[in-house]
Amino acid sequence: MKMAIQEIHQELGEDSISTDDEDLKMHGYSEWSSINIDRLPVAVAFPKSTAEVATIARVCHKYKVPMIPYSGGSSVEGHFAAAFGGVSVDFLNMSDIVDFHPEDMDIVVQPSVSWMELNENIKSSGLFFPVDPGPPDEKILAHLITSTSGTNAVRYGTMKDWVVNLTIVLPDGKIIKTRQRPRKSSAGYNLNGLFTGSEGTLGFVTEATLKLAAIPQETGVGMTTFKTIRDATNAATQIVRQGIPVGAVELLDDVQMDVINKMGATGRTWKKLPTLFFKFSGTKVGVQDNIEDVRKIVEENHGSKLEVEKDKAKQAVLWSARKEALWSMLCMRESGHEVWSTDVAVPLSRLPDLVEISKRDLDKLGLFGSMLGHVGDGNFHETILFNGNEKREMVSKCVHDMVHRAIEMEGTCTLLITIKGEHGIGLGKKEFMEKEVGEGSLSVMRGIKRSLDPFWLMNPGKVFDP
Repeated sequence: MKMAIQEIHQELGEDSISTDDEDLKMHGYSEWSSINIDRLPVAVAFPKSTAEVATIARVCHKYKVPMIPYSGGSSVEGHFAAAFGGVSVDFLNMSDIVDFHPEDMDIVVQPSVSWMELNENIKSSGLFFPVDPGPPDEKILAHLITSTSGTNAVRYGTMKDWVVNLTIVLPDGKIIKTRQRPRKSSAGYNLNGLFTGSEGTLGFVTEATLKLAAIPQETGVGMTTFKTIRDATNAATQIVRQGIPVGAVELLDDVQMDVINKMGATGRTWKKLPTLFFKFSGTKVGVQDNIEDVRKIVEENHGSKLEVEKDKAKQAVLWSARKEALWSMLCMRESGHEVWSTDVAVPLSRLPDLVEISKRDLDKLGLFGSMLGHVGDGNFHETILFNGNEKREMVSKCVHDMVHRAIEMEGTCTLLITIKGEHGIGLGKKEFMEKEVGEGSLSVMRGIKRSLDPFWLMNPGKVFDP
């Protein structure tokens, strides 16, 4: 590793790589993560181009040094943990929009462009990138490696649906491009699908060409409350099954709404009840029709009066509760306590059952925990605050019970099959892989991994073991 660091210094310059203790800690430990290990990277590299990433990969491959992609540090399943030491490759200096083709409705970006920065830069064109992962500074790379979904997934799909092509640096330093720039192609294997969601275990994504969508003519944001979480979930799944083209359907439980009130960041007081938030978008007539259709389903499922805002400023206030959810929970954490955040996804018909049972188990813990989710696409999250020295075992059992239950319902522990989850496998959910996809599928995945990365250097220890 020392020889590799020295050679990277020589080839790329003194500022290209750091062994500073603070840099190492920041790139090996995360307060977001449910999984942290007692190991840090040996160095952190800061490439400025695809060519520099290729140099880092070539040197690390030469000395058999592990490489871990890093962008933003928002992982909750230990994706960027340095399980075997090695070099963390931080894309901080690769945050440019490389090319923009408004006439073709696509854009070429580097890994550390944030989705909100991207949309702000192109809004005058009448186009936007519709995958909304949540936090405004979330980076494109973080969502490519886990094929994230986000709040808009019920209408626009997940990250994988918006990738045109990728520039990839393979573990040995070779540079490839997955496809040309048409929106669809049947030329060979689907390499976009292979690398998107691979969690940095097959190569570095250094550029991505992404599809864009037209900014809707009309938008609306709505919310309503329910007496029970099952009623709320039933309403959400019924809306999707009836084909009402809502932009988003988000569930926050009673605990989460109470936390948002305590933080006071939204400027209003919310009822401490299970709450659904909606986005509507389309033509003026279409949005109004969709609102009325949703209103009827809410009433059928014992919901309160549907509150809808069409003014942009008022929409932001109404939606702010969903945007503040995670930050509000993290602010409630006491000094020295830990946070466990995870997700599952199931087929829509099983979602009300899983949400209700999981909520009951969460309440039985007697700890501070909440549920929220992109229930429109069958996905929800649990966040639990606890004293790690005393309560980790019981929290682990609660979370693992939820995961096993989801898989038994033909769902996913997070990312790989059925309706897409988004937190990925990382270090945290490797043990569930065989139960979910079977040993046959795992063998195929291992074969792909060995063919591209025979020395197991790219983000080793994640997704599955050799």
